Amino acid sequence: MNKCTERPRILCSLNGAVDVIGNLYKGIPILHAGPGCSMQASVQTNLYYLGGYHGLPSSNTYEKEVVFGGADRRSETIKGSIEVMDGGLYAVLTGCTMGINGDDVNAVLKEFEDSPYPLISIDVAGFKGDTYYGYQAALIEVVMKLAEKTQTDEKLINFYGQVPSQDMTLRGDLEELERIFGKLGLKLNTFFIRRDGIEQLKNSGNAAMNINISPWLNKDLDAYYEKSFAIPTLRYPGMPIGPTAVGDFIRKVAERLALDKDLAEQVIAEEQRYVYEYFDSLMGNFERHRYILVGESNFVLGIARFLTNDHGHIPLAAILTDSVPEEARPEIETQIEALECDRKADVYFENDAYLVEKLALKYQGRATLLLGSTYEKNIARELDAFFVTVSAPCLDKEILNKSHIGIKGCISLEEDMYNHY
Repeated sequence: MNKCTERPRILCSLNGAVDVIGNLYKGIPILHAGPGCSMQASVQTNLYYLGGYHGLPSSNTYEKEVVFGGADRRSETIKGSIEVMDGGLYAVLTGCTMGINGDDVNAVLKEFEDSPYPLISIDVAGFKGDTYYGYQAALIEVVMKLAEKTQTDEKLINFYGQVPSQDMTLRGDLEELERIFGKLGLKLNTFFIRRDGIEQLKNSGNAAMNINISPWLNKDLDAYYEKSFAIPTLRYPGMPIGPTAVGDFIRKVAERLALDKDLAEQVIAEEQRYVYEYFDSLMGNFERHRYILVGESNFVLGIARFLTNDHGHIPLAAILTDSVPEEARPEIETQIEALECDRKADVYFENDAYLVEKLALKYQGRATLLLGSTYEKNIARELDAFFVTVSAPCLDKEILNKSHIGIKGCISLEEDMYNHY
């Protein structure tokens, strides 16, 4: 091992797959792994149906299964899960020990071909990658299993690109997007926040367009939807946050779907008028900050645009904590460089808490605001800077349906910035 990460905020690929299946209502992850892996895989996942942190079906394989194979154990676990758990989709997720063993999961699944419930297997042994790998692998497998095409619905959009466990305001964020799209007469398949998430996946082959909010995730899924269902993808890098970004986002969607331009502009005007009336009341207390932003690329891009382009705050550094591949980094750097500020932010790609701290402390005496995860809270004290929690892991507060994106979400973000104590 040539590197040890302090306080990792990204786990293994098994966690990413549990994140996808467990956040589908009545999606049942069945882990074919050791008990330690099963416990750790659910640590950062709020499972929609199972409640989170407990109740995950697992084969709990030990030395016997490693030496002699785990087919019988796996078959027993699947049967028990179907009998006990009221699910709409069952997914067998392979952990490291069984992945090394090379257990043929699909052979066991043939026993259950007559089951009335969808049953799939996904090889997400932890050594294959991290949370982001598992998220992508699981989501495309579920789409390939469930998605069907009957007739294109010109008002239906598939929305994806945000890993559930990496978005501390997931439910509120997606609800805010549903609200905005609803004003345009559009429906949004978000998959993860509604009780009909499995039905949304089945119906996703009928969408008129996909919106991929990530600058680098789900390229294979984009290609699958295009090849199988002729559904094009609009990739919008970074969450739309605030009046300027939301206006730009609506115009791009309206153009791609050939929506009524007058309706689009009417919605933009209504949303911007709403938020500006709130911001007017803030002007007497306005503080211009020099900020450091730590988090996943989707939110770093969105929040940085909002803080700088809408409010004139000055970016010092953007520290991106997700697993952005080398080939995708120049585009993200270009996006941050395009912020409307003469002082260009320094851009780093790092998720190790210790190294993030060292990077942030380079701005001692200059930074007045730090936005990041709970891990960065103590760094803000050392910097004598105000702190706002905007990224995962969020360990110091409970969030139900709060949002930090769109129009109402950016108002909440402003409140968090000014409620310092």
